[in-house]
Amino acid sequence: MKEDVYILGIETSCDETSAAVVKNGRKILSNVIASQVDWHQKFGGVVPEIASRKHVELINPVIKEAIEKAGIEWSDLDGVAVTYGPGLVGGLLVGISAAKAIAMALDIPLIPVNHLAGHIYANFLTGEKIEPPVVCLTVSGGHTDLLYFNDLSSYQILGRTRDDAAGEAFDKIARVLKLGYPGGPRIEKIAREGNEFAVDLPRPLADQDDYDFSFSGLKTAVLNYINQLKQKNQEVPIADLAASFQRAVIDILITKILKAVEEKRVKNVILSGGVAANGRFRELLKEKLNSMGVGLYYPPPILCTDNGAMIASVGYFLLKKGEVCGMDLNAVPNLRL
Repeated sequence: MKEDVYILGIETSCDETSAAVVKNGRKILSNVIASQVDWHQKFGGVVPEIASRKHVELINPVIKEAIEKAGIEWSDLDGVAVTYGPGLVGGLLVGISAAKAIAMALDIPLIPVNHLAGHIYANFLTGEKIEPPVVCLTVSGGHTDLLYFNDLSSYQILGRTRDDAAGEAFDKIARVLKLGYPGGPRIEKIAREGNEFAVDLPRPLADQDDYDFSFSGLKTAVLNYINQLKQKNQEVPIADLAASFQRAVIDILITKILKAVEEKRVKNVILSGGVAANGRFRELLKEKLNSMGVGLYYPPPILCTDNGAMIASVGYFLLKKGEVCGMDLNAVPNLRL
């Protein structure tokens, strides 16, 4: 590979249309994100057909803007990386089609990227020098995975959610409380006004001797609590309930992270995914890790949500290993790490 490598990253797995140019896997030259949140808020969640149509509308202008903001020519690109899963199949296909067209037109490699790997590698776009071994928690609307990296080229899956992902639980509870979408930021905001110990909620699997997660039972406990109050014609203490629910999720996540840190004897923890942007989660986890002499790293909020820069970063490292693909690349909606 030449000294400076420019990768175009394309991300369309859910409700953000994003394209970015990253130099040598670590330096962001541009990162354009067109969010569809306003379109989906009225429905309380992402509507796949609306998302697909908006991706079709936005993909070309977003890519064009990413190239212009990067200050490079199309001919400078060394590869185009694209999310091929997991995600909504319609959205994935829009991004893949655009990436194929660019790769064919410029005669450059097409690089398939796992969306979850993108969230992890967002940590390497921050300028921090993160040394393995590390424990990584990937926590988002669709996934909650705890990983162990002995080196940055391979990983071991320690545990996963057995049912709902943490972010999915946030969205569902926010919908029940009529807080709007996306659920995570809405719950975090109102939770600041509440008492996080006001409502006694369970911490499923927190005391189990494994690394798996479960949030379905917690969600059910919140729904039962609300129903019991309604049956008694009592008002739901929304701020207290939001704060208590948030704290229960955080306690579950932190318990598993600390277990992995102790058993794997790592000195660094990295976070990825949308829920990693939760300020209360970061605050409590940092407090615990500091007392253990363990470092905590996470991307800035703009890199925690879906974005093209993280896809371009992974694409660079895959290109170095020769992991490219042909024009038969297809979407894999249920792709796992």
